[in-house]
Amino acid sequence: MGSELETGDGDSHQRVPRPLRARRGDKYKLSKKELKELLQTELSGFLDAQKDADAVDKVMKELDENGDGEVDFQEYVVLVAALTVACNNFFWENS
Repeated sequence: MGSELETGDGDSHQRVPRPLRARRGDKYKLSKKELKELLQTELSGFLDAQKDADAVDKVMKELDENGDGEVDFQEYVVLVAALTVACNNFFWENS
């Protein structure tokens, strides 16, 4: 069973995921641990489908453009955009 974000149920697009709301330290960045929590909470189906145990490490490496070991808002937007494109492609292919 996927999260509300994965299934499109509820108003999940209108709420801020918990790791982005209840942030210790710099509230504008996600650490690797927080990114993993976000992916596990909001995109658990994606992680479950991955055969690669290093999936979170690879996502972090792709998103962390400036190499500071955290994902800032601009880097996070890249994830949101990529997910939007992937979902759009999925629904067009399956319509």
